[in-house]
Amino acid sequence: MPSLETTSGFFVVAVLLGLSPGPDNTFVLMQSVAGGRRAGLLVVAGLCVGLCVHTAAVALGLAAVFAASETAFVVLKVVGAAYLGWLAWQAFRAPARDLDELGASPARGSSLLVRGIAMNLTNPKVLLFFLAFLPQFVQPGAGPVALQIVWFGLCFIVATVITFGAVALLSGAIGDRLRRSKRVQLYLNRLCGLVFAGLAVRLLTSGR
Repeated sequence: MPSLETTSGFFVVAVLLGLSPGPDNTFVLMQSVAGGRRAGLLVVAGLCVGLCVHTAAVALGLAAVFAASETAFVVLKVVGAAYLGWLAWQAFRAPARDLDELGASPARGSSLLVRGIAMNLTNPKVLLFFLAFLPQFVQPGAGPVALQIVWFGLCFIVATVITFGAVALLSGAIGDRLRRSKRVQLYLNRLCGLVFAGLAVRLLTSGR
Protein backbone atom coordinates (compact mmCIF):
# COMPACT_ATOMS: atom_id res chain seq x y z
CA MET A 1 0.00 0.00 0.00
CA PRO A 2 1.15 3.62 -0.49
CA SER A 3 3.07 5.18 2.38
CA LEU A 4 1.37 7.25 5.07
CA GLU A 5 3.19 10.34 3.82
CA THR A 6 1.92 9.87 0.27
CA THR A 7 -1.61 9.13 1.45
CA SER A 8 -1.64 12.17 3.74
CA GLY A 9 -0.41 14.42 0.96
CA PHE A 10 -3.04 13.07 -1.40
CA PHE A 11 -5.79 13.56 1.19
CA VAL A 12 -4.83 17.20 1.80
CA VAL A 13 -4.90 17.89 -1.95
CA ALA A 14 -8.28 16.13 -2.24
CA VAL A 15 -9.74 18.27 0.56
CA LEU A 16 -8.48 21.45 -1.08
CA LEU A 17 -9.98 20.37 -4.39
CA GLY A 18 -13.29 19.68 -2.64
CA LEU A 19 -13.30 23.19 -1.18
CA SER A 20 -12.41 24.93 -4.43
CA PRO A 21 -15.37 26.29 -6.43
CA GLY A 22 -16.66 23.82 -9.00
CA PRO A 23 -19.84 22.41 -10.55
CA ASP A 24 -20.25 19.58 -8.03
CA ASN A 25 -20.07 21.60 -4.83
CA THR A 26 -22.18 24.33 -6.46
CA PHE A 27 -24.74 21.63 -7.23
CA VAL A 28 -24.67 20.44 -3.61
CA LEU A 29 -24.98 24.00 -2.31
CA MET A 30 -28.03 24.84 -4.41
CA GLN A 31 -29.78 21.55 -3.66
CA SER A 32 -29.16 22.06 0.07
CA VAL A 33 -30.43 25.64 0.08
CA ALA A 34 -33.53 24.69 -1.90
CA GLY A 35 -34.30 21.35 -0.24
CA GLY A 36 -32.55 21.32 3.14
CA ARG A 37 -29.63 19.47 4.69
CA ARG A 38 -31.11 16.03 4.03
CA ALA A 39 -31.47 16.83 0.34
CA GLY A 40 -27.88 18.05 0.17
CA LEU A 41 -26.51 14.99 1.95
CA LEU A 42 -28.44 12.65 -0.35
CA VAL A 43 -26.94 14.41 -3.35
CA VAL A 44 -23.47 14.08 -1.77
CA ALA A 45 -24.09 10.35 -1.33
CA GLY A 46 -25.06 10.10 -4.99
CA LEU A 47 -21.95 11.96 -6.10
CA CYS A 48 -19.81 9.57 -4.05
CA VAL A 49 -21.44 6.56 -5.72
CA GLY A 50 -20.46 8.13 -9.02
CA LEU A 51 -16.89 8.57 -7.77
CA CYS A 52 -16.80 4.85 -6.93
CA VAL A 53 -17.67 4.08 -10.54
CA HIS A 54 -14.99 6.47 -11.83
CA THR A 55 -12.41 4.91 -9.50
CA ALA A 56 -13.26 1.42 -10.74
CA ALA A 57 -13.05 2.60 -14.35
CA VAL A 58 -9.56 4.03 -13.81
CA ALA A 59 -8.39 0.95 -11.90
CA LEU A 60 -9.64 -1.37 -14.64
CA GLY A 61 -8.21 0.75 -17.44
CA LEU A 62 -11.60 1.61 -18.93
CA ALA A 63 -10.98 5.32 -18.49
CA ALA A 64 -8.03 5.22 -20.88
CA VAL A 65 -10.25 3.68 -23.56
CA PHE A 66 -12.88 6.37 -22.98
CA ALA A 67 -10.27 9.15 -23.09
CA ALA A 68 -9.12 7.96 -26.50
CA SER A 69 -12.65 8.22 -27.96
CA GLU A 70 -13.74 11.71 -28.95
CA THR A 71 -17.20 10.40 -29.82
CA ALA A 72 -17.74 8.91 -26.34
CA PHE A 73 -16.63 12.16 -24.74
CA VAL A 74 -19.02 14.27 -26.83
CA VAL A 75 -21.97 11.90 -26.36
CA LEU A 76 -21.58 11.81 -22.58
CA LYS A 77 -21.13 15.58 -22.47
CA VAL A 78 -24.35 16.14 -24.43
CA VAL A 79 -26.25 13.67 -22.22
CA GLY A 80 -24.97 15.45 -19.11
CA ALA A 81 -25.90 18.88 -20.44
CA ALA A 82 -29.37 17.63 -21.40
CA TYR A 83 -29.86 16.20 -17.90
CA LEU A 84 -28.85 19.50 -16.29
CA GLY A 85 -31.17 21.33 -18.67
CA TRP A 86 -34.02 19.06 -17.55
CA LEU A 87 -33.20 19.81 -13.90
CA ALA A 88 -33.24 23.53 -14.72
CA TRP A 89 -36.69 23.18 -16.30
CA GLN A 90 -37.96 21.25 -13.28
CA ALA A 91 -36.60 23.92 -10.92
CA PHE A 92 -38.22 26.76 -12.87
CA ARG A 93 -41.58 24.95 -12.71
CA ALA A 94 -41.33 23.89 -9.03
CA PRO A 95 -44.03 25.43 -6.80
CA ALA A 96 -43.54 26.60 -3.22
CA ARG A 97 -44.43 23.97 -0.63
CA ASP A 98 -44.85 23.69 3.12
CA LEU A 99 -41.62 22.94 4.97
CA ASP A 100 -42.83 19.56 6.23
CA GLU A 101 -43.36 18.45 2.63
CA LEU A 102 -39.79 19.18 1.58
CA GLY A 103 -37.72 16.02 1.53
CA ALA A 104 -40.36 14.02 3.46
CA SER A 105 -41.13 11.52 0.71
CA PRO A 106 -38.94 8.40 0.36
CA ALA A 107 -39.43 8.66 -3.41
CA ARG A 108 -38.03 12.18 -3.34
CA GLY A 109 -35.06 10.92 -1.31
CA SER A 110 -34.37 8.26 -3.92
CA SER A 111 -34.63 10.81 -6.71
CA LEU A 112 -32.08 13.06 -4.99
CA LEU A 113 -29.68 10.15 -4.63
CA VAL A 114 -30.10 9.28 -8.31
CA ARG A 115 -29.71 12.96 -9.18
CA GLY A 116 -26.28 13.02 -7.53
CA ILE A 117 -25.21 9.81 -9.28
CA ALA A 118 -26.37 11.07 -12.67
CA MET A 119 -24.73 14.46 -12.15
CA ASN A 120 -21.39 12.77 -11.52
CA LEU A 121 -21.51 10.02 -14.13
CA THR A 122 -22.68 12.24 -17.00
CA ASN A 123 -19.75 14.62 -16.55
CA PRO A 124 -16.90 13.17 -18.64
CA LYS A 125 -14.42 15.64 -17.17
CA VAL A 126 -14.65 13.90 -13.78
CA LEU A 127 -13.51 10.63 -15.33
CA LEU A 128 -10.70 12.35 -17.23
CA PHE A 129 -9.66 14.14 -14.05
CA PHE A 130 -9.45 10.86 -12.16
CA LEU A 131 -7.49 9.33 -15.02
CA ALA A 132 -4.94 12.16 -14.84
CA PHE A 133 -4.92 12.71 -11.07
CA LEU A 134 -4.96 9.35 -9.29
CA PRO A 135 -2.01 7.69 -11.07
CA GLN A 136 0.28 10.56 -10.11
CA PHE A 137 0.36 9.23 -6.54
CA VAL A 138 0.97 5.58 -7.40
CA GLN A 139 4.27 4.36 -5.89
CA PRO A 140 6.40 1.74 -7.63
CA GLY A 141 6.83 -1.27 -5.38
CA ALA A 142 3.94 -0.32 -3.11
CA GLY A 143 1.66 -3.02 -4.47
CA PRO A 144 -0.53 -3.61 -7.53
CA VAL A 145 -1.32 -0.37 -9.37
CA ALA A 146 -5.05 -1.15 -9.51
CA LEU A 147 -5.25 -1.55 -5.74
CA GLN A 148 -3.36 1.69 -5.19
CA ILE A 149 -5.81 3.46 -7.53
CA VAL A 150 -8.72 2.05 -5.53
CA TRP A 151 -7.07 3.20 -2.28
CA PHE A 152 -6.62 6.75 -3.53
CA GLY A 153 -10.13 6.75 -4.95
CA LEU A 154 -11.52 5.82 -1.53
CA CYS A 155 -9.44 8.55 0.10
CA PHE A 156 -10.83 11.05 -2.41
CA ILE A 157 -14.37 9.91 -1.59
CA VAL A 158 -13.75 10.40 2.15
CA ALA A 159 -12.44 13.91 1.46
CA THR A 160 -15.51 14.58 -0.67
CA VAL A 161 -17.86 13.43 2.09
CA ILE A 162 -16.14 15.77 4.56
CA THR A 163 -16.01 18.86 2.34
CA PHE A 164 -19.28 18.47 0.48
CA GLY A 165 -21.01 17.29 3.64
CA ALA A 166 -19.94 20.51 5.36
CA VAL A 167 -21.31 22.52 2.42
CA ALA A 168 -24.61 20.63 2.61
CA LEU A 169 -25.00 21.12 6.36
CA LEU A 170 -24.11 24.82 6.33
CA SER A 171 -26.11 25.81 3.26
CA GLY A 172 -28.99 23.59 4.36
CA ALA A 173 -29.18 25.39 7.69
CA ILE A 174 -29.29 28.72 5.89
CA GLY A 175 -31.90 27.37 3.50
CA ASP A 176 -34.10 26.21 6.38
CA ARG A 177 -34.51 29.84 7.42
CA LEU A 178 -34.99 31.18 3.91
CA ARG A 179 -37.61 28.60 2.94
CA ARG A 180 -40.00 29.70 5.70
CA SER A 181 -41.32 32.17 3.13
CA LYS A 182 -43.04 30.65 0.10
CA ARG A 183 -42.04 33.66 -1.96
CA VAL A 184 -38.40 33.06 -1.06
CA GLN A 185 -38.89 29.39 -1.98
CA LEU A 186 -39.97 30.43 -5.46
CA TYR A 187 -36.95 32.71 -5.79
CA LEU A 188 -34.66 29.88 -4.66
CA ASN A 189 -36.24 27.52 -7.19
CA ARG A 190 -35.66 30.03 -9.98
CA LEU A 191 -32.09 30.58 -8.81
CA CYS A 192 -31.50 26.81 -8.85
CA GLY A 193 -32.87 26.72 -12.37
CA LEU A 194 -30.45 29.43 -13.48
CA VAL A 195 -27.52 27.63 -11.85
CA PHE A 196 -28.44 24.29 -13.45
CA ALA A 197 -28.85 25.97 -16.84
CA GLY A 198 -25.47 27.66 -16.41
CA LEU A 199 -23.82 24.33 -15.51
CA ALA A 200 -25.42 22.76 -18.59
CA VAL A 201 -24.00 25.45 -20.86
CA ARG A 202 -20.61 25.20 -19.19
CA LEU A 203 -20.49 21.44 -19.67
CA LEU A 204 -21.73 21.61 -23.25
CA THR A 205 -19.15 24.20 -24.28
CA SER A 206 -16.22 22.69 -22.38
CA GLY A 207 -13.38 20.86 -24.06
CA ARG A 208 -11.16 18.11 -22.77
